[in-house]
Amino acid sequence: MELPAKTFRVTRADLVRYAGASGDFNPIHWSDRIATKVGLPGVIAHGMFTMALVGRAVAEWAGAPDAVLDYGVRFTRPVVVPDDDEGTEIEVTAVVREVTEDGLTRLDVTATCLGEKVLSQARATVRTAR
Repeated sequence: MELPAKTFRVTRADLVRYAGASGDFNPIHWSDRIATKVGLPGVIAHGMFTMALVGRAVAEWAGAPDAVLDYGVRFTRPVVVPDDDEGTEIEVTAVVREVTEDGLTRLDVTATCLGEKVLSQARATVRTAR
C-alpha cells in the first residue's frame, strides 16, 4: 500500500534557520562560492535537515511523533537550494512493506528532489494506530 505523498519546500532562509538551531555553519550551506569551489553544484541543504523533513512525513503518516519507533537513512545526493524565493522541493513517499502481528508497520520511504533520489535505504518502523 502506498501512502500519500508529502512535499516540503526548502529555501535558503530555511537553511539559515537550521544552521542557527543546529550550530552547523559550514559555508557549503550558505555560500555558492565555497560550495562550487569544493565541487558541489551550489549551496546544499544540511543532510540532517533533509532527514528531519522526511522524519516529519513519517510522523504525520504514523499519526504522532512518538509513534515512530525506528528511522534510518543513507544520504545519496545533496539537495541543492537555489538563491531565489522559490527554493526547491523535497517529495516524500512511502510504501507499507509489512504490518506485523504485534502492531508495527514497516515503511520503505523515498525522498526525491527534482526527480532524483536524495536518500537511500530510508526505512521506518511505526506503531500502528489502534
